[in-house]
Amino acid sequence: MTAVDPRDATEVPPPAPALAAPPVAGPVEGPTASPEAASSLASPAASPVAAPSPASLSPNPTPPPPTEGVLGRTYRALTLGIISVVSLIAFEASAVNTAMPAVGHALDGIELYAFAFSAYFTASLFAMALSGEWCDRGGPLAPLFTGIATFGAGLVVAGCAPEMWLFVVGRGVQGIGGGLVIVALYVVVSRAYPEALRPSVLAAFSAAWVLPVIVGPLVAGTVTEQLGWRWVFLSIPVLILLPLTVMLPALRKLPPRKGGEGMDRRRIGLALAVAAGAGLLQYAAQRRDWVAVVPAAVGLVLLVPAIVRLLPKGTFRAARGLPSVVLIRGLAAGSLLAAESFIPLMLVTERGLSTTLAGLSLTGGGLTWALGSYTQSRPRLEPYRERIMGIGLLLITVSILAVPLVLFGGVPVWIVAVAWVVAGFGMGLNISSGSVLLLKLSPPEDAGSNSASLQVSDALGNITFVGLSGLLFSAFGGASVDTGGTPDVTNAASGGQPAAFAAVFVAMAAVALVGSWVATRLKPAESGLATVPSGGAKTASVAHPRTPSAPAER
Repeated sequence: MTAVDPRDATEVPPPAPALAAPPVAGPVEGPTASPEAASSLASPAASPVAAPSPASLSPNPTPPPPTEGVLGRTYRALTLGIISVVSLIAFEASAVNTAMPAVGHALDGIELYAFAFSAYFTASLFAMALSGEWCDRGGPLAPLFTGIATFGAGLVVAGCAPEMWLFVVGRGVQGIGGGLVIVALYVVVSRAYPEALRPSVLAAFSAAWVLPVIVGPLVAGTVTEQLGWRWVFLSIPVLILLPLTVMLPALRKLPPRKGGEGMDRRRIGLALAVAAGAGLLQYAAQRRDWVAVVPAAVGLVLLVPAIVRLLPKGTFRAARGLPSVVLIRGLAAGSLLAAESFIPLMLVTERGLSTTLAGLSLTGGGLTWALGSYTQSRPRLEPYRERIMGIGLLLITVSILAVPLVLFGGVPVWIVAVAWVVAGFGMGLNISSGSVLLLKLSPPEDAGSNSASLQVSDALGNITFVGLSGLLFSAFGGASVDTGGTPDVTNAASGGQPAAFAAVFVAMAAVALVGSWVATRLKPAESGLATVPSGGAKTASVAHPRTPSAPAER
């Protein structure tokens, strides 16, 4: 659902590479990763020639990474299972974006349009922190399958909703499931694959979006127009059976977690406070009267102290290293999703497109997202990862600014599709690299908590900027738009509010531009170790390499 790095010119001599842990052979063939792997996740390619590391002098030196790929015999079942889960989530995301204008019209809930998106991310924010602790203490199997089942239940609630508020509740249930799933998937990647294969696995995340993004808008639009929007939601739970069947055998072969530590209840409580605070702020923003002061104040009291403790120390001042990796995820994901959420509605109400055509305008972005993820994963681009992430956010900025040009009657609507092709490529450059950088800075035993911090930032960015977009949309008269327009209806006849859409896109372009600056601070400080004290996330003491790590995921 990224950047230029004017880094210091002084080079630091490359340290000895820390090699990935080998697969552990079990009684039945399957991918595993030793939980005792070294906490230093420096890139194996940091230096072609290096002095022996201390690990290499130990009685049990770590062997070099395997040459087998992610679709090789050892990893094939697990990789296909991961692709199935991501494809399910991708199809749902594409379908919901396409169907939402019809949902808002049918349930007479255009004033809650933004809530239908932000409710998902508000609920997922809490679920991500819970999943991180759950994975670190008991492994990823239980949270992954619980999340998939909860996700399906939310689809049923949304599809059967007789009123808009109940539809929003269903989206929240989906968010709980999605939050559990996404963090568990990151932990699976960290534990089951050696470091050399992680870029390719994360690239598979992006590849898993390709087919859903192509067929999702077309299928959802056709179903909405021919059968009704409810079937867009009620038909998806059937797909849950596929990933359940494919992933279970492979996940059972992962080594069990050792140790009797319980979950960090403080961290889970902080996530709950953040989710509750964000929800109250969204509610207050929609009311825009004196009564809204009370929920707004309570929301701030809950949100601000909790989020400061939940994310790495220095995140909100863009401290170098892990804090900026976490911050840039929220800026990139939030700005793009907020803009994307209003594109179908704008094309339907302002330019009279059908639901299907409006949804198809986003298809190209999904394809180029995968292309951008593949591009940044190339080994020869490894030394330029931070710069690539910055360039990606600049592409997103320009693309979002190009979208509202179609509010002028003489501008062809295909400009939106072209702009989103560019935005998707920029997002692929950015998001995938951030995921790899985070795993690089995380010891295996803390991968769950740190992955949760990254996803919490993602969700918080989505909540904040979708909520802000909803507020701007309402403030500029967007709540009065008519979602019942038909193709070839002119802007004047459909009662559109072009200023409301323009306000959303200009604001989100500004957010993406800030993200391009944050990308200049992704490399850890020029000290011997990249240790970052954190309020919630945990970081490894990682030797500072000359080159960063490698790529990908949508």
